[in-house]
Amino acid sequence: MTTLLTSGAPDGRRQRSERSKQAIIEAMLAMIAEGILIPTAQQISERAGVGIRSVFRHFEDMESIFVLADETCRERYEDIFLGGDREGTLEQRILHAVEQRAKGYELYGNVILSTLAQRWRFSTLSKNYGRYQRGLRKNLQDWLPELESLDASCLEAVHGIASFEFWNRLRDHQGLSKKAAIGIVVQMLNAVVVAK
Repeated sequence: MTTLLTSGAPDGRRQRSERSKQAIIEAMLAMIAEGILIPTAQQISERAGVGIRSVFRHFEDMESIFVLADETCRERYEDIFLGGDREGTLEQRILHAVEQRAKGYELYGNVILSTLAQRWRFSTLSKNYGRYQRGLRKNLQDWLPELESLDASCLEAVHGIASFEFWNRLRDHQGLSKKAAIGIVVQMLNAVVVAK
């Protein structure tokens, strides 16, 4: 009987450890979603309901928390940005692409802002941000194969117009509604892509 009880102990500890780890990740992501773009280890530990020592028992440093958070959420991000209706005329596909990006930017805008605010500190964030930017460029060209015929400066203009940074400027700095921001981005992309 003693053997049975003790043999299950390591599994129990491992499960508790995994739950604590997941609670730490979810706490950090929840805080970022709420607008706390640079949460501290102390804030994360309090939100997760674990001691500060527990945070650093599970994670070597803050950067390693971001690494696991990115791995945890990558599929969620990709489901949004890679989804959407890709059929129709060029004008329809431009609208669909912008609407799909707007959905992702609205859902994960604070995660992107957090990454932008901290990528100078953590090489992993900088690397991941670069990877996502390359993915977004490729994704837009999948939506709009017509981009291949644009010259280099027009192509860069398209990616600038479709970027989170431009979206954030319209929504946050200029205070536009989501619908108005979509309209502006669509109008600008049409002017560059369809006019060519």
